[in-house]
Amino acid sequence: MKGKRIIPVKKRIRKEDEAVSAPESSPAASFPSSSLPSIAIVGRPNVGKSSLFNAILGRRLAIVHFDSGVTRDRVSEPCLWKKRLFLLTDTGGLGMYSGETRGLSFWDKMIAEQADAAIETADVILFVVDVQAGLNPLDSGIADRLRAGGKKVIVVANKADNPEDVAHADEFHKLGFDSVFPVSCLHRTGIGDVMEAALSGLIRIDADSIPREKRFKIAVLGRPNVGKSSLVNRLLGETRVIVSDVPGTTRDAVDSELTLDCDGVEVPALLVDTAGLRKKSKVDGAVEQYSVMRAAAALESCDLVLFVLEASVGEATSQDKTIARMIEESGKACILVVNKWDIRLENSTKDSILKEVRYTLPKMPYAPVVFLSAATGWNFQELYRTITQVRTQLSVRIATSQLNRVIQTATERNLPPVIGAKPLKIYYGAMVAGAPPRFVLFVNDPKYCAETYRTYLVNCFRKSFGLTGLPIRIRLEARSRRDLSEVVHHAGSTHRKKIANAKQYKDEMARRREIRIRKKREEGNH
Repeated sequence: MKGKRIIPVKKRIRKEDEAVSAPESSPAASFPSSSLPSIAIVGRPNVGKSSLFNAILGRRLAIVHFDSGVTRDRVSEPCLWKKRLFLLTDTGGLGMYSGETRGLSFWDKMIAEQADAAIETADVILFVVDVQAGLNPLDSGIADRLRAGGKKVIVVANKADNPEDVAHADEFHKLGFDSVFPVSCLHRTGIGDVMEAALSGLIRIDADSIPREKRFKIAVLGRPNVGKSSLVNRLLGETRVIVSDVPGTTRDAVDSELTLDCDGVEVPALLVDTAGLRKKSKVDGAVEQYSVMRAAAALESCDLVLFVLEASVGEATSQDKTIARMIEESGKACILVVNKWDIRLENSTKDSILKEVRYTLPKMPYAPVVFLSAATGWNFQELYRTITQVRTQLSVRIATSQLNRVIQTATERNLPPVIGAKPLKIYYGAMVAGAPPRFVLFVNDPKYCAETYRTYLVNCFRKSFGLTGLPIRIRLEARSRRDLSEVVHHAGSTHRKKIANAKQYKDEMARRREIRIRKKREEGNH
């Protein structure tokens, strides 16, 4: 054993291991990954690669399950460890021997290609083995493959959950690598030693030395087998995620960085491929439930949704309607991508399919529709132009004076219908937030506003301000004419005081309340 060493498991969790469960690595996602040193995690199926990935990252990003072969695509994420930045990559289990070509499944081939891509770009490789199962012929085959690559390899003997397992790690010295580190991802022990060895010799990049960048996050959503992964690969220009005709191929939400050309401006973006969303009654097993949860999380955190539909179907299905409701309720910007134009229904045209899509998705009239083929690359320039247009609309802010002129024109053109005892009166409006655009309208009583009239106002705002791809939210607040005497916008009002924006209005109302409270106190004292 000369030249070999084995690192014992500590009885207590070290301070650096405690950092594993802390959210310290979460902010690292805002750093560009292209300039970071890379660490890849590889091994045969079901040895705990994804558990190690989550433990180092400090949060649950990769799906972990006792079934083997859960991870298929490689999942990469910038990571922060003791203020040092690097790119961490999880890969699928290598279930084939080196040089084996016969009797291989489709998944074995595709997972091996993804793992080889991660190994090729990695600076350090964490080779994960199962100390409880012992040395396996697949481990020896993977060791030969890694040794041929000439990269720095660290053997991580996972599942060393008790002191007895440590002694079993000795046999992994037969793989021919310098050090073996017993680790328990379950108890978070031994990980600090692994990271010290992995980071030694790598270029040191401190978190303070690289400026953070906010990437424009695009999530690709849709039901299974509509071509989401093909769309992602076409946008990236590489086979980043596995594509097959089998529904449910994608499981993890896979993040990929790219640069968008938006009217000559290079915009850093993050493209997220998600698992296909099926009906709740058809969701089968914990793995698919986790996949759905990852897709929902991607929806909540994104800036723009590419909602993929099928031209070969010709209309939105019932599950498409469910996904559309999720997107509309989230308030995210959205583009409807009608994929598989190359295998569309016979005699179907853009106009006929567009009519059916608009009819079957009545809650998404704001979303522009782009027809394309991810398989052939047809019409992707139109998608780029639409993304640029919607991204520009996300930063639009509407002046209060301009908004109130539009409100006045809309009410003069079409008077509010009478609901109840009195007609609706709109005194004043202001934009209070963007992405999605949110407007507050001060009225005599919100119950007097018919839903059809609210829709009419939304359409007027969209037509006047060109808010393409964005849902518009309108909130009605009751105010008396007395409270709004200085900002009422109605015919014949010539002596009102001009208030520049909603903040000034809020400050003015607070000042008036203080005056009224002070007067009541003075009257009470007398």
